[in-house]
Amino acid sequence: MPKHEFSVDMTCEGCSNAVTRVLNKLGGSCFDHLHFKQEGTEVQRGVQFDIDLPNKKVCVDSEHSVDTLLETLGKTGKAVSYLGPK
Repeated sequence: MPKHEFSVDMTCEGCSNAVTRVLNKLGGSCFDHLHFKQEGTEVQRGVQFDIDLPNKKVCVDSEHSVDTLLETLGKTGKAVSYLGPK
């Protein structure tokens, strides 16, 4: 699956939780939780992502288009920009 890196204006754990919530919804209701830490790794059907809160970056490994991922991350209410493939 292609990996994409995004800048997301996250300032706290609540912000990273919002990112986790919207990306969890992207893959449907089937969610396989592996582990989560502040830099976080979550895995679910069709979507894997890493959250780097201190650097305000989210790396998403998914077959979804960049536009879909931008729209999904935008649902957090945070400023989001695409940094490029990882």
